[in-house]
Amino acid sequence: MNYYDLEKKYIFQTYKRNPILFVKGSGKYLWDDKGKRYLDFLSGISVCSVGHCNPKIVGAIQKQSKELIHTSNLFYTKPQIELAKILSGVSFGGKVFFSNSGAEANECAIKLARKWGNGRSEIISFMNSFHGRTITTLSATGQKKFSKGFEPLLKGFKFANFNDISSVKKHLNKKTCAILIEPIQGEGGVCLANKDFLIEIKNICKKNNLLLIFDEIQCGLGRTGKIFAYKNYGVEPDIMTLAKSLGGGLPLAATIAKSNVAEVLGYGTHGSTFGGNPVCCAVAVEVLKIVNNKNFLKNVENTGKYFIEKLKELQKSYSIIKEVRGQGLIIGIELNTDGKEIVKKCLQKGLIINCTQDKVLRFLPPLIISKKDVDEVISVLKDALK
Repeated sequence: MNYYDLEKKYIFQTYKRNPILFVKGSGKYLWDDKGKRYLDFLSGISVCSVGHCNPKIVGAIQKQSKELIHTSNLFYTKPQIELAKILSGVSFGGKVFFSNSGAEANECAIKLARKWGNGRSEIISFMNSFHGRTITTLSATGQKKFSKGFEPLLKGFKFANFNDISSVKKHLNKKTCAILIEPIQGEGGVCLANKDFLIEIKNICKKNNLLLIFDEIQCGLGRTGKIFAYKNYGVEPDIMTLAKSLGGGLPLAATIAKSNVAEVLGYGTHGSTFGGNPVCCAVAVEVLKIVNNKNFLKNVENTGKYFIEKLKELQKSYSIIKEVRGQGLIIGIELNTDGKEIVKKCLQKGLIINCTQDKVLRFLPPLIISKKDVDEVISVLKDALK
């Protein structure tokens, strides 16, 4: 059976897939249908952070799926309530709304901000940002290439320049209700917000009675060496969105909001049929048990520093590398040329990475990798860069 032909025949052609059929995953590795092993330094785009088919994740799926797979949100379930309590406790308190994807989490945050604004409906977002593929989240995304052909987009979004506080101030007006920002722009090319910039944004929000929304869908849940990226900055948001790694590979997202903000969404104002699914939530509880551990996070921080050091050493030998940037294990190498061929060569050598913004090689490995794995990646990159 030729699965490549079947895919073309039966599935929307919205993905430019690599000609590889994966059939098995374990830890930091994937295997294709021919038995070739790949070191996965993308982890399903920051999803399988505790590794592929982690035994604790598999165990949680098996246990919960034998007891209860689904019931509507017209009733209570234990895993959902337990997970909400944990998320509230490890973040800034408040309440949680569960959905299935990052776009849905951001959709909820946008609806919440507008309802809270009570007539004020404009949200300041940023150039180069990415917040999802729904019409609303495309409208909030500061990259026109994603929304091309889907116009007209939703009105009410203004786009400031990242790390430019004067640009933010220019867009403030009486209609502004919130500022939406990724502490680290993942799809934007692994661009880190400056600490002073986020502090000033927080001050603007306080002064003008605005909500501060952090999109931590890609950079949250241990990815930066802290349980949430905002903890590296000492700047607390009013709303935070999570997805990707939260479900350990299953579809789950969360919008966390301070209690006084969350209360504006009353009965019937928002909903999700599958949001807070018992199996997904049971898995997420296990993910947080693994990730929210001092030693685990310290290892992410140390391994990330080691990786960045090794990449900067590589930069000295290869003029093709313009800049190395990142925090923890969300890392990008900006090149002076297109990066697609390097990604392809790495794949041929059994290493999975990807390229964003055409010129930025992006690394989002499982958080369980070691310095030995980093050394292997550096060796493959040397050959690919040659």
